[in-house]
Amino acid sequence: MKQKTANAKGLSGDERIGSVYTFTAIEKTSKLMIAWHLGQRTEQDALIFLEKLSAATEITKRFQISTDAFRGYDHTVNEVLGTKADYAQVIKLYRASRPDESRYSPSEVIGIRKRVVCGNPDLAKTSTSIIERSNLTLRMATRRLTRLTNGFSKKFENLNYALALFFCYYNFCRIHKSLRCTPAMEAGLSKTVWSLSELIGLK
Repeated sequence: MKQKTANAKGLSGDERIGSVYTFTAIEKTSKLMIAWHLGQRTEQDALIFLEKLSAATEITKRFQISTDAFRGYDHTVNEVLGTKADYAQVIKLYRASRPDESRYSPSEVIGIRKRVVCGNPDLAKTSTSIIERSNLTLRMATRRLTRLTNGFSKKFENLNYALALFFCYYNFCRIHKSLRCTPAMEAGLSKTVWSLSELIGLK
């Protein structure tokens, strides 16, 4: 249910009822969605997400990671990835919202600052543009994430399953326009574009 309904019913203590958040990680060259996690916007959920990211990447290969300014990443990235990653944040500065603006109207971005958190990241390559664009693709393709509708999932488990199907479809079935193949093919994980029948028949 929506968060305001959960609060009104005294169910705000249940993390699987009300608003939930999707953490995602994308590899910028192949556009492969390499890790995701559904949960609350907390440091604990960031930790779980980063553990999934660590498991999905090579142990001996160092890489650069960029995130937004969510404080839950400040200590967890270094704790989980350690010397495996060079990490920097993109901090967006917003103009204060006017009282007459809609609650879903984004505030105007008036500046961007980049901050080194750990390691030796190249600030010129620090960006969240690719993951933000993939978030738009996710919202456009998943009815459950449409704002101000009754299309949202009524159960946490159902949303989790829907996201799992979408990310698998995105990686293996959907041809990326700039790549002209699927992210899985670009990453060397598949030689062909999967059909929906192959995806549904997975065991």
